[in-house]
Amino acid sequence: MTYRMPPEWAKQDWLWIGFPHDGDEWPGFLGRAQEQIAAFANAVSDSGQEVRLLVRDAANEMRAKELVSASVTLERRTYGDIWLRDTGPLVLSNSGQRKAVRFGFNGWGEKYLMDGDQSIGAELAGSAGLAYEACDWVLEGGAIDGDGTGLVVTTEQCLLNPNRNPSLSRADIEAQLNFDLGFDRILWLGDGLINDHTDGHVDNLARFVAPNVLALPRATGGTDPNAPIYADAKSRADAFGVAVAEIPSPGLIERDGQIEPASYANFAITSKLVVVPTFGSAHDADGIAAIAALFPDRDVIGLPADAVLAGGGGFHCASQQMPSA
Repeated sequence: MTYRMPPEWAKQDWLWIGFPHDGDEWPGFLGRAQEQIAAFANAVSDSGQEVRLLVRDAANEMRAKELVSASVTLERRTYGDIWLRDTGPLVLSNSGQRKAVRFGFNGWGEKYLMDGDQSIGAELAGSAGLAYEACDWVLEGGAIDGDGTGLVVTTEQCLLNPNRNPSLSRADIEAQLNFDLGFDRILWLGDGLINDHTDGHVDNLARFVAPNVLALPRATGGTDPNAPIYADAKSRADAFGVAVAEIPSPGLIERDGQIEPASYANFAITSKLVVVPTFGSAHDADGIAAIAALFPDRDVIGLPADAVLAGGGGFHCASQQMPSA
């Protein structure tokens, strides 16, 4: 049996979360982004799951202590962006055995290169006592989402982007996904959300919520800028034979006149709780309710994430789970 990545809804030992520290990444939003990430960490901890919140330095740690409960563990680490979904270790399992794998990371196509983002994956794997393997191609965790059976969903915009692995063909990437992560079936979607600086990460567009069941947004309102993207994704999923569970989109969300890649699909699944990002949209309540219907075995809550989004991601992007053995 090969090592495979467990689905996110499998039992977890803990959740790593990155705490914002760089004002240049959140100009005018850093304080609120810290508060929103702290609320996320507190909610998961209050549900009974261990949370390990990464803090950058002494000042960052002091600020975090003001915001999180005593049950949240703070770990001083060197990291750049907080997006541990992309820079943290991906943990695979095989008959109760676990190992961590880490891929090349080039700042989402050489766009955002920050100190620590190339090394934090190996550091966290080592601190968890995991065997660790480095893979010689570029891949971020937010670019893929698996259902635990060997099926994975991704986007052509990201994985076939020449700013990641220009020498690898689609067939090469499929072979690497199989060899390194145990994925033997690949559902290729097209583009990700407009203005997603990750070049279309799938965790902002489509998420498996059960084996062969894919949650996808549907356009909300006549001004939804991502309507064609959602329609194309659904067409591809239907043709592939995946069951589609539609959830609302937040509709048009703008900041300073620019379209924001806001999505309820960037929810984080933990052992007892699902946390849905909200954006002050009139559709927030409908988005939370639709996702709650997909997880009858867990509590589902919505938490504000507009300030986190100002830095380029959401709750799923900022976290990485440690699956139980």
